[in-house]
Amino acid sequence: MATDWKKKCDSQWQLGAHGVPMPASVDWKSVYEKKPFKRNLLKNPSPYGVNHTVPPPEPHRSEMPPPPDRPPQLEPDGNFSGWKTSTEVLPYDTSGIPTGVVVCQLPQYRWFSLEQHVDLKAEGLWDQLLDEFQPEIVIEDWYEESQLHKSIYQLHVKLLGADAKTVIKQHSFNPEENLENYSHTWKKVSHVFSKYGPGVRYIQFLHRLKNQFMVEFFNTKVTGSSITVKTSKSSVK
Repeated sequence: MATDWKKKCDSQWQLGAHGVPMPASVDWKSVYEKKPFKRNLLKNPSPYGVNHTVPPPEPHRSEMPPPPDRPPQLEPDGNFSGWKTSTEVLPYDTSGIPTGVVVCQLPQYRWFSLEQHVDLKAEGLWDQLLDEFQPEIVIEDWYEESQLHKSIYQLHVKLLGADAKTVIKQHSFNPEENLENYSHTWKKVSHVFSKYGPGVRYIQFLHRLKNQFMVEFFNTKVTGSSITVKTSKSSVK
């Protein structure tokens, strides 16, 4: 029976043809049911309910403060189940204000962070695959070109060891936006981990989005976040 499940996995993903180790000790029924390859290992990849195949919605600017009986909005709307969220309030930027000039109001910026940890073995992968074959791990994300600031998005992904703390490999991306011309679209971010060495058991995925409040609340959205594991390897060395 175990052999049948092993054959099903091999047929489904052509593991043997790609040189993937297939030891008898692996629970092949569990692997087949969890289907760890070529699927998104992140939960709730589009927490803002938007899709990168459709242009991001234009922000509505009423330029009116909220009614006195309603507290101002300081956090984004969305379904953030599956994500650990946190907010960092940034100090007011007064660097461009000449000495002696009085400013009635400045924008307040905040970093809104969304984080997930992926347990690769719990998702159906096994030790020999991760340590010997070291399959390619593909990261993808789409962020909104909100133009709220020159820095509106950051991505930090870490491949972690069995203690879920030791960093084996990591990738960060912190782009600077061009604010000279108005543009409001989705921007794709991608990275492929390969040849990262043995010991990887967890992945920490974290992105930070910059929000702004000045009379009204405006945010930067993300969508289509994904982590996928491939059974084939790129021919590019």
